[in-house]
Amino acid sequence: MTSTSTLGGKAIVFGDDVNTDVIIPGRYLVSIDPAELAEHAFEPLGPEVQQRLRQSAVVVAGRNFGCGSAREQASTCLIGAGIGAVVAKSFSRVFFRNAINTGLVAVECPDAVDAVEDGGEVLVDYAAGTVTVGSDVFAFAPYPPGLTVILEAGGLIPYLMSQAALAQRGAGQRG
Repeated sequence: MTSTSTLGGKAIVFGDDVNTDVIIPGRYLVSIDPAELAEHAFEPLGPEVQQRLRQSAVVVAGRNFGCGSAREQASTCLIGAGIGAVVAKSFSRVFFRNAINTGLVAVECPDAVDAVEDGGEVLVDYAAGTVTVGSDVFAFAPYPPGLTVILEAGGLIPYLMSQAALAQRGAGQRG
């Protein structure tokens, strides 16, 4: 990893319309613990897919990744499984926002998706707006600064907590 905005590793590749019920089945939504949820990530696809997921750092998918319900656990279970980024042709808008809010990098880069082979290496630099697959570099629109600071804080809650702490320190210095 060369910067805080660069991450990657081995990829696991999925197709189009990966539903949140497949990412994390509804019966496990009683938990919010990422590690506990990770045990059930992609469970409907079988233990071999789950094993490959645990050996991967990047999920690569086709169109409409994360469609279905608005469950935040669909992104947190991926974080618990050691996934640092999802590269897809497109996302369900709710999944995309949940990913950012939980600190999971989610980038739309259709050309990169087409170039990735299952088990291949993928490098994402969300600040530069690039996905590297082998010797090929694919561009996507980089995150705006407001989303970048949320990701670098580890998600929306940690970001808001850090902002509240800064405000409180500032108020203490004025008093």
